[in-house]
Amino acid sequence: MNPRRELYTLVGADLLSNLGTRISVVAIPWLVLETTGSPTKMGLVAAAETLPYMLSSALATPWADRFGVRRTSVFVDAASAVAMAVVALAPWLGFGTLLVLVAVAGGLRGIGDRVKHVLFKPAAERAGVPLIRLTSAYDGLARGMTLFGAVLGGLLIDWVGLTRAIWIDAATFAVCALLIGVLVRPPAPAQPAPREPYLRALRGGFAYLRTDRTLMTMLIVVSVSNMFANASVAVWIPLWVNEVLGDPAGFGLLLGVFSAGALLGNLLFTVVGTRLPAGTTFALGLTLSGAPRLLALALSDDLVVVLVVTFLSGIGIAAVNPLLGAALYQRVPGELQTRVLGISGSVAFLGLPVGALLGGWSVALLDLTPALLVMSGVCLVLTVGPLLLTRASRRPAAEPATPTPV
Repeated sequence: MNPRRELYTLVGADLLSNLGTRISVVAIPWLVLETTGSPTKMGLVAAAETLPYMLSSALATPWADRFGVRRTSVFVDAASAVAMAVVALAPWLGFGTLLVLVAVAGGLRGIGDRVKHVLFKPAAERAGVPLIRLTSAYDGLARGMTLFGAVLGGLLIDWVGLTRAIWIDAATFAVCALLIGVLVRPPAPAQPAPREPYLRALRGGFAYLRTDRTLMTMLIVVSVSNMFANASVAVWIPLWVNEVLGDPAGFGLLLGVFSAGALLGNLLFTVVGTRLPAGTTFALGLTLSGAPRLLALALSDDLVVVLVVTFLSGIGIAAVNPLLGAALYQRVPGELQTRVLGISGSVAFLGLPVGALLGGWSVALLDLTPALLVMSGVCLVLTVGPLLLTRASRRPAAEPATPTPV
């Protein structure tokens, strides 16, 4: 198969599974609401999915290396299809069974996402595509799929009903497994990696991250950035919209403008990213995407001002994930990539649950405007400070000088 076509197939299959995930993000909470009417149970289902996702991203990767990355991807996507198809029967199976099924689906998706991303690097190298261009294009497409999938999930529930919407989710995983199983054929390594005991293999991934200060610093600041982003979405922005605008439509408008900025930023970064200094761009992206957004909410009641700053913050965040992804691909030895990418995903996501707690706690203690002012300063110090202190922002990774576009 043509190497570039194989790369497109791999990325397309991954985005298709992301689409199914976004449909389920809408459909499963709605299923719980319809069948139980309990917000508490909705929260339990969300937690039952998220925690196994984070754990499997890191803890299951040694088994993926042993079983084979491509085979693991096909297996977990096929199993995810089965799990989601059974979730559609949850009203007849009971809430306890639903929790178990959602936890299984979350765990499968955690390892599935990681192993598909491991396949990206060799596919890009065979196709002659610079990694920074691939990660930037993928980040933009994934953001677009997130927006489209959430809207599509709601429309599908209305058009075909809740059960069929979940079946469509299951079908996306089945198609993903079929595409990778039939059309993606990475060459066998010249020298297979030695088989290691599980704990030793897992320790090897953690040990590598401990020795690479640049990567570890990047992961920590991205996790902190995720923490403030989730606090904004969960608490600070809704409260600002309620106090200043009094119209919940403003919440959706702010989120949409941020996403539009991120999509534009991804488009620009895909074109010019290979010509920008990686470390400086990473630091500037973090600086622009966090503190200014909080300061605008704290200091202005003008919706236009807040929208402009939010849009620019979206452009800033567009450089962060692609640069982190490229650094992971370029710095981590091939035999450790499955484990290190899995651990890295878990570290980057650690800030999400903390963020929701931070948002509520800060407002309860300080009130909204003082909380935004204080947290904007904390955000700036915690995201940019470590990069400056470790001098990691100079050059997180060397980029191959291959000009081939995606």
